[in-house]
Parts: sequence; C-alpha cells; structure tokens
Amino acid sequence: MLSHDYPILEFDAAREAIIEPGKLIAPLEAMPEHGVLCFFGEVFRDLAAAGRLETLYHCVSEMGKHPVHALQLEDGRRVAVFHSGVGAALAVGLMEELIALGGRKFVACGGAGVLNRDIAAGHVVIPQSAVRDEGTSYHYLPPSREVEGDPAAIATLERVLQRHGVPYLVGKTWTTDGFYRETPDKVARRRAEGCLTVEMETAAFFALAQFRGVRFAQLLYGGDDVSGADWDHRDWEKRTSVRERLFWLAVEACLELV
Repeated sequence: MLSHDYPILEFDAAREAIIEPGKLIAPLEAMPEHGVLCFFGEVFRDLAAAGRLETLYHCVSEMGKHPVHALQLEDGRRVAVFHSGVGAALAVGLMEELIALGGRKFVACGGAGVLNRDIAAGHVVIPQSAVRDEGTSYHYLPPSREVEGDPAAIATLERVLQRHGVPYLVGKTWTTDGFYRETPDKVARRRAEGCLTVEMETAAFFALAQFRGVRFAQLLYGGDDVSGADWDHRDWEKRTSVRERLFWLAVEACLELV
C-alpha cells in the first residue's frame, strides 16, 4: 500500500476488500452478461409502460430499491438495463453489484456538459480517456492524472455509430465530483489539456472495469455548455429523442462487445 500525505493517493492493490460484492451477492442465472447503464429515467418509464421490462433483481441503498431489468429484443436476445444513479461513488457501487450478479460487458449512456460551444447539444461523444478529478477511481487504480478507456470497446461503439450514420467525436472527458465547482479557471485548464466534456462518472467506470476485468465503454451526448462566462443550460435534459436514440445505440453496441 502506498503511503502519502493525501489519503486519496494511498492506493491499496489488495484484490479483496472487507466488503466484497462477490461474497455478498450470488450470481443470478437469469442475468444477461451484456448490460446497459442508462442515466435517462424517461427511457425506463417508457419501456415499463410498454411492458418490455422484466425485473430480475433489486439493488438496495438508503435511497431505496434500484431495479435491474432484462430487456428482450425482437430477435430473442436479452440485455440487462439499469439506471446507475448519478455520481461516481453510487454508479460504481451499483455496477459492482451488476458484476457480482453476472454482468461482464457494459455500455453506459448519458449526457455531459461541453467545454466547447461548437459541440452542439445532442452531438454524440465517445470518451477515450478521462481526467480523474473525482475520488472513486483512486480506490481501483494507482494515482494518475488520467485513465484510458478500452480501445476494443470504443471501436465497437464507433462501428455502430458509423453503421447508422451518426456523427460523433472521440476524445477526453473531465470527470468531477463537484459540479457546483466547475470554475472558469478549471474549465479553461481542462479545455487546454484536451477535454471535450465534463461529467461525473466516466473515470470511475473506466477504473472499475480495468480492476474487475470487464468490458466497458460509454456514449455521451452534448448537454449544457460550461465554456462561456455564464452557464448555458441548452435544455439538455429535454432532448428526449436524442436520449432514446442513444439508449438504443448503446443496446446495439453492448450486444456486439465480445
């Protein structure tokens, strides 16, 4: 274990923790190995209203139950779908439980703030790497400024987007815990080091996937704009057609991960 003046940098490489998900949660026979982590609540409401979701399991936190669903496609294939919650600590903790249940190949889909106003609201971005400005990833990987995504999984996302003629960017994202502390100087610094977007989970997802040896990639869409002197909301969460399409692209890409 590393020793450091700053506790967040004291990485412990021990493979087993006191509370180990694989010892608390038994594998679920009905759990698909492919899973989509989706941040869009309305997608789940619409799928549930259409009778397309089978509830397999409930993860539980102090906020209540977090249902794990199976979605069956017309060709008979099944994929797990799950709302991962917001913020790295919660999202990774719940993804740990999906892995314990039997999930092995994941795609997340969500929105992100943009650091360049030229990235239009709704434009798709694939994170290739993430600046680790959150806390969770430091418990899964040794300290570093950035964490890389899975090249093969990213290539799968690109192939699916190209198949459907969806314009996209591939680049670096900034993962932060403090969305109310995205100051002008920090935004300028992150933009200067090549970040296209800012969000709250990607670096931690990448770190967890590497630690547990599972496949993972993420689709984001351009949401609010934090690049100017004032915040531009751009009604990013109301772009329901973009969000629904991104979900189905994530499903297709996830099922192609090998």
